[in-house]
Amino acid sequence: MNTPTASPGDPYGSVPLAGCVVAITADRRRDDLTNLLERRGARVVSAPTLRIEHLDDDTQLRAATQACLTAPLDYVVATTGIGWRGWMDAAQGWGLEDSLRTACTLASVLTRGPKATGAVRASSLSETFASPTEESREILTWLTERPLRGTRIAVQRHGNYDAVFVEALRNRGAEVIDVPVYRWGPSPDPAAVDRLVHQIVRREVHAVAFTSAPGASALLEAADALGQGAQVRAAFTQPVLAACVGELCARPFLVDRLPAIWPERGRLGSLVKMLTDELPGRLRRTIPTALGDLVLQGNAVAIGGDVVTLAAQPAAVLHELARTPGRVVSRADLLRQVWGRRGADHIVEVTVGRLRAALGEHSGLIVTVPKRGYLIPTALPELPELPDLPDLPDLPKSAAEPTG
Repeated sequence: MNTPTASPGDPYGSVPLAGCVVAITADRRRDDLTNLLERRGARVVSAPTLRIEHLDDDTQLRAATQACLTAPLDYVVATTGIGWRGWMDAAQGWGLEDSLRTACTLASVLTRGPKATGAVRASSLSETFASPTEESREILTWLTERPLRGTRIAVQRHGNYDAVFVEALRNRGAEVIDVPVYRWGPSPDPAAVDRLVHQIVRREVHAVAFTSAPGASALLEAADALGQGAQVRAAFTQPVLAACVGELCARPFLVDRLPAIWPERGRLGSLVKMLTDELPGRLRRTIPTALGDLVLQGNAVAIGGDVVTLAAQPAAVLHELARTPGRVVSRADLLRQVWGRRGADHIVEVTVGRLRAALGEHSGLIVTVPKRGYLIPTALPELPELPDLPDLPDLPKSAAEPTG
């Protein structure tokens, strides 16, 4: 695929992530994340590691809501925006919305992170304390600095039960009402998760984007279940990038002492911007050739004002040739480096043909050296010198001059 560049200063112009393969593990809002990445030229691999299961018709959620209304609440903890909105929507369906909002108005509302704060404000309530990050411990610290014996605290659960948080409050004498709005369920596509594990091991993805800590943990656990845990962790050490929406999301990687990056603001847009800023610097290489500079980026190549996105194997062959421009790479070496095996070199010839076809008018970048292999030329071939011609004898004047 050829895409004209928009900026002469950057060969990738309006497609800064061209050639980058980014896996996403989110279930909720995966379409939004996919669209943001694809608009920047990335190829997206979707493998949701968990599924959010809403409990708006669950008896546990209704019982917890009614328990909040039996006596005044002192504190209400909103841990996630989606969870808070789901709770309010469920209460509306049961005809309890006004009663629940009144109970929250009379209590001190504590919010965990900007998403929960925004959801609380959208429901016409205001927070007493807003944690600047999505760390539950900050809310726990705020609460435990106050006398809690005899207080009633409603905690809107974020996914699975937070035993440490709840028990710490109960140990200080508080009555804690656990409000389970949703829970994490198994992946809706476990086969896709298994494929992603193998793609990470083979370094076929350049980055994996995570939007929740449970989702990150689920991928590592899936790798362990396939016997690929050590290989996946090695890939995340180098070269696969773990990109997390926030520090809390990155916790499973930090616990395993694996590198991970996250933006200052925990938003999808910030996550995509971080990937857009980070991946080109990691992947981009400029190779001078006889036909001009070759700018490689993942599975893409920019040359002569065009950006060409390649399939995985042709891109791997091009990278191998670009490691030593001007030098011949044998078919056997290509077979070993790209496919990891020995054998017939027919697949190499087929893949080189696909590479040349994709390069189109730039196919001259790949030169065949008979019986030896292929190379990327760094200089134009020199024309053979012509032998000196003997001087011609002077023609007779009568032959040299036209007759009148």
